[in-house]
Amino acid sequence: MKTLIFLVLAIFIYSGCEDKKPERYTQQSPEIATYKKVIAAYENQDWEELISHYADTAKIMNNVTEENGLTISQLVDQDKEDASIFRDWDFVDKDSEYEMVLTDKGETWVNFWGLWQATLQANNKQYKIPAHITARFVDGKIVKEFGYWDISEITTDMQTMQDTILVPEPIID
Repeated sequence: MKTLIFLVLAIFIYSGCEDKKPERYTQQSPEIATYKKVIAAYENQDWEELISHYADTAKIMNNVTEENGLTISQLVDQDKEDASIFRDWDFVDKDSEYEMVLTDKGETWVNFWGLWQATLQANNKQYKIPAHITARFVDGKIVKEFGYWDISEITTDMQTMQDTILVPEPIID
């Protein structure tokens, strides 16, 4: 009986001393809450709020390789230019998913999958584009971000509209 008591006591002591490992995958974390604020700031075109969640040295690679990445101020300039040609834009809440991953190297990344929708002013057409963005966090700030989506439909439509404007109609006498 004494042996059984000592065995149970040893198991409890051993389990109490075991190191608690951080959760490697979750859908709720402070970083996810921050990234939800980033998405909301983008949707609302609140550029100061958006900037506040990035480190000063952050690099953003949207559909480009790392050597062609942008700074946060360059990204905001590009977003402002994009905002001038769209009537509205939004990520569809019901189609948005977030997850946080702690890698084997100890890096914290937040992954976002969403459906971006926007209306182009020039043709009043609404576009729906699936997007994936992944952001690395250090000390609560985004230090690196990669975004992937296909804008070929918008590009093609804009090129067609531009070609229509530039090619004069034939004059019929």
